[in-house]
Amino acid sequence: MKIAGFGFRSTATLADLRAALALTGARPDALASLAAKAAQPALIELARELALPLIALCEEDIAGEQTLTCSPRIKSRFGTGSVAEACALVAARQGAGLARSRLIAPRVITADGIATAAIAERVEP
Repeated sequence: MKIAGFGFRSTATLADLRAALALTGARPDALASLAAKAAQPALIELARELALPLIALCEEDIAGEQTLTCSPRIKSRFGTGSVAEACALVAARQGAGLARSRLIAPRVITADGIATAAIAERVEP
């Protein structure tokens, strides 16, 4: 199962999120972000448009998650280097017991810096 994790500014539009996902080059099976972002109309519309489930995570779920990329601002705010990568990794493991996850598309950032996306998949033990 491939999960697209998203991080984005509150001003992000559906087009911004589409652009971030396109940069990953992958077709996910579900979308994931922090609960506050998962409630944003643009992400809800993207999930609806793609007919994919949307997974909402708590900040505590991603705190301490090891990521390939690191934004110092995000690290100090959320305790992880990338919201997009952390959401993808955590969501890919959900409900799978001892399963692990790995990034298959590290964080990409739209040209305007409004949205980020990353893709992770579950790795069975």
